[in-house]
Amino acid sequence: MLARVYSCAVIGLDGVVVEVEVDTGGGLPKMVIVGLPDTAVQESRERVQSAVKNAGYYYPRRRITVNLAPASVRKEGPVYDLPIAVGVLIATNQLDPAAVENTLIIGELSLDGGVRHVKGVLPMAALARQAGYRTVVVPEVDAPEAALIPGITVIPAPTLNALYDHLTGIALITPAEPPEHDPEEILVETDFSEIKGQEHVKRALEVAAAGGHNLLMIGPPGSGKTLMARALPSILPRMTIDEELDVTRIYSVADLLPSDVPLIRARPFRAPHHTISHAGLVGGGNWPHPGEISLAHRGGLFLDELPEFSSKVLEVLRQPLEDKVVTISRAQGSVTFPANFQLAAAMNPCPCGYFGDPTRPCTCSSTTVTRYQKRISGPLMDRIDIHMQVPRVEYAKLRDMKPGERSAEVRKRVEAARKRQRERFAGTTIASNADMHPAQIRKFCALDDACQALMKTAMRQLQLTARAYHRVLKLSRTIADLSESEAITQVHLAEALQYRPKLELM
Repeated sequence: MLARVYSCAVIGLDGVVVEVEVDTGGGLPKMVIVGLPDTAVQESRERVQSAVKNAGYYYPRRRITVNLAPASVRKEGPVYDLPIAVGVLIATNQLDPAAVENTLIIGELSLDGGVRHVKGVLPMAALARQAGYRTVVVPEVDAPEAALIPGITVIPAPTLNALYDHLTGIALITPAEPPEHDPEEILVETDFSEIKGQEHVKRALEVAAAGGHNLLMIGPPGSGKTLMARALPSILPRMTIDEELDVTRIYSVADLLPSDVPLIRARPFRAPHHTISHAGLVGGGNWPHPGEISLAHRGGLFLDELPEFSSKVLEVLRQPLEDKVVTISRAQGSVTFPANFQLAAAMNPCPCGYFGDPTRPCTCSSTTVTRYQKRISGPLMDRIDIHMQVPRVEYAKLRDMKPGERSAEVRKRVEAARKRQRERFAGTTIASNADMHPAQIRKFCALDDACQALMKTAMRQLQLTARAYHRVLKLSRTIADLSESEAITQVHLAEALQYRPKLELM
């Protein structure tokens, strides 16, 4: 008898319906799986056979052929164990085919018939709803994640026996309920109040958070660059429910979603080491997986000791910083991952770290300093909106016991500015000022005559490129939003211009 059960594959971040055909026939008693399966899928033969037998069901001593269609899509992982086992039960007349109509089944089997966790459940559940399925069967541990998708019944299957009893009506499994959206305050590791001094850098961080702008901090060792970068997540605005689902989908596919956290509510903040590879940063592999820039989607990416990163690794950031996506091409096809992240970087001004420091002399030659700074190309520097000099912290400020402004207070101003931006860009895909295209810049970043005169002078003296010109305008719009101003004034424009890099760092 031929049985048909439906499951799912994940290509990039999108699901693809997979038809699992199970047929029993004459021949040597073995299972053959076809349809471009990988090694993990081929190993399903032993897992399914042991699980069906140990669960107490009949496993035929005949040839079993399993076809995973479409054959043009590579199948990877143990996600097809459970649908293959259900197909075997249907093909041997132990289960009615009508029991799995309009149902998508996913799950890995243990040898005793237990159903184990699989990655990518969220995009699979989203596909089930999109494709018109009424029910999706998932491992019990993954049910809260699948239940995030509305409009579909999620059946949490703890074991093959429990699923069989549910499908035959012996003992129904209670459908999973979506987890409640917790409105409580998100805990942060580093609060702004812990940072002594550096008020101008804190202001730059606030502007960066309010508009989603990229930031580079340059200063000697021990000046607090890393501490302030790690405090940035504490002032980033809360994500909307759509943004939370967007981030959770990426972490689900990457198998980085904690088992007790079905929905990621805090903005991600990734800080890879400078020895990271090209594939580790942007994603890669024979079958592409998300890299650090995609794991930082809707959040922050912190690159400490920026010149120590490989030049090839840094240069691949140029396209994602502009397009907010990264496309990875392989012989089998191409996959596009979202990469709308906010870059925060830190570097020393020279190898010894003390170039320009008023207290400690620099031991590097001018040639060494220039060579070190040129490790970061001009095109990459041009894509960074805010360039901040971070000086040494004075002793008096370190000894000051007066508490500084807390992150919660700064975040209120940031969220107020983001609210203005959401209202401004309502009905579009733009989330912040940093995402504006030239058409939006012309519409929302108009300058009066005085501002135009200031901008003309700055273009000449700072040697600004067309890209830098647009980034200054977007930055000015953010500063105006923080000031609750509808128009960009000279004060806003002047502050934006002071964040441009000095010529020797271009």
